[in-house]
Amino acid sequence: MRAVVLEGHGDADVLTLAEVPDPEPGPEEVVVEIVATALNRADLLQRRGFYPEPGPPREHEIPGMELAGRVVARGRRALAWADGHEVMGIVSGGAYAERITVHERQLLPVPEAVGVADAAAIPEVWITAWDALVVQGGLTSGRSALVHAGASGVGTAAIGLCRAMGARVVVTTSTAKVEACRGLGADLVVDYTAGEDVVAAARQVSDGQGVDVVLDVVGGDTLDANVAALRVGGTIVQVGVMGGGRATFDLAALLPKRASIRGTVLRARPLEEKIAVTQRFGREVLPLFASGTVAPVIDRRFPLSEVAAAHRHMEANANVGKILLEVAP
Repeated sequence: MRAVVLEGHGDADVLTLAEVPDPEPGPEEVVVEIVATALNRADLLQRRGFYPEPGPPREHEIPGMELAGRVVARGRRALAWADGHEVMGIVSGGAYAERITVHERQLLPVPEAVGVADAAAIPEVWITAWDALVVQGGLTSGRSALVHAGASGVGTAAIGLCRAMGARVVVTTSTAKVEACRGLGADLVVDYTAGEDVVAAARQVSDGQGVDVVLDVVGGDTLDANVAALRVGGTIVQVGVMGGGRATFDLAALLPKRASIRGTVLRARPLEEKIAVTQRFGREVLPLFASGTVAPVIDRRFPLSEVAAAHRHMEANANVGKILLEVAP
């Protein structure tokens, strides 16, 4: 099969399209013929050698953490899917390829309203946003959230979730993406390029109380503002550090807020936890896609052979929503 293999680490030119052996399923795994996969910031870090796939090294290092496609083979104890079923899911790596093996319970059915060609834009960012805002942050209808990088994959998913559940959301973004975030339904959009006040916006969207949850994929120097933007008892959920992994802040400001700061990633979780979060997402959120209440936000599509151009597009911070790699019809 064809796959994008990392022959080394560095710039996008190290992404090499090569022939590798077809995968064989374990007893509870299925083989999925991939129709599309999608880019994530973690792929860029892995390409540069900073974020390897957890677990024992594979014979070939193949990036890619989400997929949509069709089941074409099953292990002897895999009974959840039949050949031809259209599925989607998260994996720890290996999705930049024509085929992949996945534990059967890490997969979800592709909603008919979305279709298999678009479904690769759902698993990683929608599960991440939902897990951060709802499962870990406790967001519910009538509450409010601050989401950094509102035009990113996670950010656009967070906007859609907040709208669907009746929560108010303020997002940060650059000048060029302000209107896109407004069009997706953000209640307030803070243009960080213009130096707009994120704390004031958070208080405005929450009737002066501060937001219940902050979802931050940026890190760096956002922490002081995040604490100031919180209501008493609020939660900051850190899911990325695009702006840097080190931060200093006024610890004394956290104490009267009686607030929490939580760090989280999906990729490094044990298989059992990935299955649990996937299955719960399927029960609680997937019906929203089936009804058309929410939909993935897709920026651009690239053929698998143009994976280097897709990486450069993401590195230029030019996308609003997900960048897809088309693998098969």
